[in-house]
Amino acid sequence: MPLFLKKSALRLITLFAFCLLGCSITWAQNLSANKAVVLRSEAELWSKGNLTVADELYSTDFVCHFVGGIEWKGLSGIKRAVQSHRASFPDWDEKVEDIIAEGDRVVIRITSTGTQRGEFAGIPPTERKITIEEFHIYRLAGGKIVEQWGMPDVQGLMTQLKTSSVEK
Repeated sequence: MPLFLKKSALRLITLFAFCLLGCSITWAQNLSANKAVVLRSEAELWSKGNLTVADELYSTDFVCHFVGGIEWKGLSGIKRAVQSHRASFPDWDEKVEDIIAEGDRVVIRITSTGTQRGEFAGIPPTERKITIEEFHIYRLAGGKIVEQWGMPDVQGLMTQLKTSSVEK
């Protein structure tokens, strides 16, 4: 093989390697950025009730699908959901136990705790501290959450609250 072809081939291989490495770094940065958005939502929006952070983290066309057919849409939907939930459980806290990111998706497993101090699902305040496990899948685009699938342990939550109301 002539020397100029060997040099050209070497340049092409080097360029290809840089392209792959650059794509890999960008891909990893996107995964890390997506995880950071979800973690911030858990820490600031859900655990602290800071509704203004929703404007930074959620898309205006956000849709949330929860088990049982519950669905929230848009920024107003997520803000109403957080506000309503925190009215029932003012000390609501979500601790992320596991987080996995792949492509445009982030999956988390969390432990949620809170004391029921307001009515929830027709159950008057029980002053009972509850703990449930939850799984959520998020889809992100442009650095914002655009879709969510939520799977909280609703049965465990309701059992804890109903047990409490029977005890009193």
